[in-house]
Amino acid sequence: MTIVRHDTKARMSRAVIHNGVAYLCGQVAGPEARYGDITEQTRSMLARVDGLLKEIGADREQLLSATLYLKHGEDFAAMNAVWDEWVPTGHAPARTCVVAPMPADELLVEITVTTAVSDDGIGR
Repeated sequence: MTIVRHDTKARMSRAVIHNGVAYLCGQVAGPEARYGDITEQTRSMLARVDGLLKEIGADREQLLSATLYLKHGEDFAAMNAVWDEWVPTGHAPARTCVVAPMPADELLVEITVTTAVSDDGIGR
């Protein structure tokens, strides 16, 4: 059994790959967007997901599931507008969206993603 961990720290790894499935750690908006509105934060967060997917040899078409956490339920429609532009047609993952506290006051949205990978991600 091979488990590959990417960018492992004391509390977490940015991605863990096992049996062709990658589990990505929670992603939030980058520093440049941390104080932006839900649209700006969602775009930044999804760009960070794209970067991590690329690092492990995956892309949006391989998404299996996503869990989105919103600080405010009233941001659902605006977040979905960005999400709908980001997800490739015909490749929507299983998805859950919940209202939850954020790890920092300025954050409005967070996502966790599970994706298929074509290999074990070694050397990426």
